[in-house]
Amino acid sequence: MFVICPNCGKYTVFKDNPWRPFCSKACKVLDLWNWLNGVYSIKIEEVEESIKIKEVNNDKNDSMWCSRKNGQ
Repeated sequence: MFVICPNCGKYTVFKDNPWRPFCSKACKVLDLWNWLNGVYSIKIEEVEESIKIKEVNNDKNDSMWCSRKNGQ
């Protein structure tokens, strides 16, 4: 089975390849270098916003909130 190296685009054998999914040690090290230097990044703003929304909803389900909402 052949796969395409994510860095250079060369076809490489997947089975018994110590550098998979990369074609060589150089491509694997280059990928690590890119991650460490911030070339690649994962956007976290959307995740943080989702967490804030869940926290607000959990606060509203709190028994103190429910008792105030019902006028008690």
